[in-house]
Amino acid sequence: MSRSAEIPSCTVDAAPDEMYAILAEAGCLVVTGMATPADLQAVRSELDPYLQAAKTEADDAEAFYPGHTRRVIALMHRSPTLCQLMTHPTVEHLGDRHLLENCAKWQLNVTAALEIGPGARDQILHREEDLYPYWTPPRPNLILASMWAISEFTAANGGTLIVPGSHRWDADRVAKPNEIVRAQMQPGSVLFWLGGTLHGGGANITEDQWRYGVLFTYTLGWLRTEENQHLSIPIADVLALPEKTRTRLGFDMDYNGRGLGFYDPRVLAPR
Repeated sequence: MSRSAEIPSCTVDAAPDEMYAILAEAGCLVVTGMATPADLQAVRSELDPYLQAAKTEADDAEAFYPGHTRRVIALMHRSPTLCQLMTHPTVEHLGDRHLLENCAKWQLNVTAALEIGPGARDQILHREEDLYPYWTPPRPNLILASMWAISEFTAANGGTLIVPGSHRWDADRVAKPNEIVRAQMQPGSVLFWLGGTLHGGGANITEDQWRYGVLFTYTLGWLRTEENQHLSIPIADVLALPEKTRTRLGFDMDYNGRGLGFYDPRVLAPR
């Protein structure tokens, strides 16, 4: 009988290089204690109006996104707390280790607040790097992904599906049931995974629990992002942010020997 896969975990005060070594080997890692209870409460307060207004659609079994789920994007404009957590020191270290070998600067790719409701099905397993089909798996390091647990994640309420080790697989290898893990973690924990790791939203088989998580993914500074951050946050808000945050939002150049993304800053902030 084959052994089931597991998602490794560590605490936020673990040595950063050891964190990345585990993440690079398994393709996934849960880091506990990333957000405080006050952070989580602030995120709930800031995003609640948008989530309450979000519509939940009936499920289409052929659709990429399962039904019975609330989704909200443009989080950098809507949640000052998440704007700060987006550049958490652990995120910064893991992003540098995973992405800087292929770029001069890396950037935020996607933001989404996700509440998976009762009756939601398992999402189709996929790779974040499938955005860029010009390489075939296993691809070079293109994306680092993360899911912040705002509520508890369990195997029953929609904990993220992860296939440890699949970042090293060929494109045509299919995951066996015992290779798929349903992430379980406490609020304030973060599930990191590499862009080549197979994953998907989990089914919610509970009667009354909504699983609440926040997705951040990051990509190379010279790649087009899945969510256009330049249109998801007003320029006035961008100009008020710290330089590092603006860089992560893509409001900077990825030099890389040339100058991708150059602009005249006087246009953004005319005197």
